[in-house]
Amino acid sequence: MAMAPEIKLVLGSIAFAIFWVLAVFPSVPFLPIGRTAGSLLGAMLMVIFQVISPEQAYSAIDLPILGLLFGTMVVSVYLERADIFKYLGKLLSWKSQGPKDLLCRICLISAISSALFTNDTSCVVLTEFVLKIARQQNLPPHPFLLALASSANIGSSATPIGNPQNLVIAVQSNISFWEFLLGLFPAMILGIGVNALILLGMYWRLLSDHKDEEDVPSEVVADEDVTSHRFSPATLPHLNSLGSEEWNSRLSSENPSMNGTPVHTDTLRNRTVSVESEIHRESNASRETTNNPFQKEDETGLSKRISSVDSTPENYFRTSNCCEEKWKRVLWKSCVYLVTLGMLISLLMGLNMSWTAITAALALVVLDFRDARPSLEKVSYSLLIFFCGMFITVDGFNKTGIPTALWDFMEPYAKIDTFRGTAVLALVILVLSNVASNVPTVLLLGGRVAASAAMISAAEEKKAWLLLAWVSTVAGNLSLLGSAANLIVCEQARRALHLGYTLTFWKHIKFGLPSTLIVTAIGLLLIR
Repeated sequence: MAMAPEIKLVLGSIAFAIFWVLAVFPSVPFLPIGRTAGSLLGAMLMVIFQVISPEQAYSAIDLPILGLLFGTMVVSVYLERADIFKYLGKLLSWKSQGPKDLLCRICLISAISSALFTNDTSCVVLTEFVLKIARQQNLPPHPFLLALASSANIGSSATPIGNPQNLVIAVQSNISFWEFLLGLFPAMILGIGVNALILLGMYWRLLSDHKDEEDVPSEVVADEDVTSHRFSPATLPHLNSLGSEEWNSRLSSENPSMNGTPVHTDTLRNRTVSVESEIHRESNASRETTNNPFQKEDETGLSKRISSVDSTPENYFRTSNCCEEKWKRVLWKSCVYLVTLGMLISLLMGLNMSWTAITAALALVVLDFRDARPSLEKVSYSLLIFFCGMFITVDGFNKTGIPTALWDFMEPYAKIDTFRGTAVLALVILVLSNVASNVPTVLLLGGRVAASAAMISAAEEKKAWLLLAWVSTVAGNLSLLGSAANLIVCEQARRALHLGYTLTFWKHIKFGLPSTLIVTAIGLLLIR
């Protein structure tokens, strides 16, 4: 592709630079508007500067990717309501054989849940549970938090629905769900094992001592606090390029007592409805207690029902209604799991991924048989808008010819049919994924890398897409700022009431650097 005229080249570069700065640093002092607005600003500037036309901008938006992303988000919301993540969390503490066994369980469960429900989803709902278990057993939290975040990133690489960049790759490459899974699953499994061994090697002594003066809290969590843990509703999922500032504002909005941040309107509306329903429930219970002639106070002041209450018609119908509601709940949860399983089977059979996810989402909405607004409000629409702006901005930047020129320079050294070329390509992807974030990197490099590999053979083209998915995802483990999963774990742990723990940048990179390099190399050897 020839370079665009000089004026378009300069203006297009300025628009992309503005988008990049706001994507990496969403709260820069001169324009603290955040990533979503930053992506729309970059898209608008591409049109205003006439780098692309309005028609080209609209055509740049990839609707299949947005449909797939929306469908998986809705399914994740209903799975959270069906307590799937609570059950996964309980597996962490069930008959645990000590700190090392717990760390390995976290790695495995985090990886599996991330592959099926996205890495950010797993981190949102499992972080506080992992922190509680560590505090309960008087253990330093940071090895377990690192295990959760790093395993979530590695595990999400195995499927097209594991993270946003894999969604992009699966749609653009036309690789089926089954081929994607088959190509990356061996590398993922071995990568999880090696990642766990690195964690055990680095923290073996710390986990054996069962204490760390700097990390152990003054209070220990009771067993019932862990087993009764309730996960907070997740706004799922989040883009891997989201950073700490946006998470600060989002998490603060969920807890207005923190940092004086105002409450988000949707969150406030949801909580208002919840509070009103709770008040209504308590008032009904109080009214029933007051009007019940079979209830009396004993000497300790506690309410007790006399034996004749069991034979009253009111109690009989109340018990019947309770059992009926319980079975309805069990039946509904079973339907949610069956629909999700059907979606996964359909994806493995090679059906259209976007429409399969949307169909599963709508099936869950219908089966719920109630107003879907509360569930749909948990969908991260800002993520969908971010994707729209990013598609337009990246397409405009591509039309300047700069990415093509840079790839033409690198292509002779990044031939995928040689080990040296594969290593150079992996290094380029690794660096760009941490500098420009993984999704823009995939959008900028994906088509060019695949086209270069296709000149060798169709098999090499498929391998190029899979390597791009693997390296761009594992690259998120390099530093604390490398992926949203890391930032989610960090922020959730720091803001946990009475259990707060700060995972520092240096503690993360001390583990992340060797783990990323070794696990990436494993993928380069296994992916075919």
